[in-house]
Amino acid sequence: ETLMDSTTATAELGWTVYPTSGWEEVSGYDENMNTIRTYQVCNVFEPSQNNWLRTKFIRRRGAQRIHVEMKFSVRDCSSIPNVPGSCKETFNLYYYESESDSATKDSPYWMENPWVKVDTIAADESFSQVDLGGRVMKINTEVRSFGPISKNGFYLAFQDYGGCMSLIAVRVFYRKCHRVIQNGAVFQETLSGAESTSLVAARGTCIPNAEEVDVPIKLYCNGDGEWMVPIGRCLCKAGYEAVDNGTVCKGGGKEQLTVL
Repeated sequence: ETLMDSTTATAELGWTVYPTSGWEEVSGYDENMNTIRTYQVCNVFEPSQNNWLRTKFIRRRGAQRIHVEMKFSVRDCSSIPNVPGSCKETFNLYYYESESDSATKDSPYWMENPWVKVDTIAADESFSQVDLGGRVMKINTEVRSFGPISKNGFYLAFQDYGGCMSLIAVRVFYRKCHRVIQNGAVFQETLSGAESTSLVAARGTCIPNAEEVDVPIKLYCNGDGEWMVPIGRCLCKAGYEAVDNGTVCKGGGKEQLTVL
């Protein structure tokens, strides 16, 4: 479930930059030639860069673990003539939890702690080469996740310390297991847990005209939003038979089906 997607912005994203000589919002094109808003920075000739870019407040909607997909393009330092040794090909991803949209242009302070570092993001070799409005760019896609989070929402920040790069798209999402009927029971939508290895138990409810054979009836939702480890089941009561792949118990001689 997507919490934020920068490519759907119809106007300026208006994220916060610090200092103003760093990241810059520009209009670009995606591979389908749709206009998108991107951020770029290329202060490679000035040493000791520390440029921050902060998203708007993102509500977590009950999610405990957050996934961030970043599409970006980084210029190889070796391809820039006369570039100093301070040139970088990576950037840092941070998050900051908050109960409300309370950030200002100087708060939270632009440094690790209060921000929590998720990872240093590097361009790997597996990029897609895309012609963006006449400019061929190597687009890297990296996904990172973090948790557990418990406050109402959070901000993300991207720190550049001397690279020449374009942040093309940022998508923030969480995973969930969808409502399912399995083993004669209904399991409601369940959010995945706080860790990538978490298994979240969901209790099942027998479908109409079925009864528990083994108790308790459970499924577990894993970190990828997939159901696994079924325990227990419901079977149709005497006089009813399972139809539609076991999702309905149909009464013998009764024409009507009980619809969930």
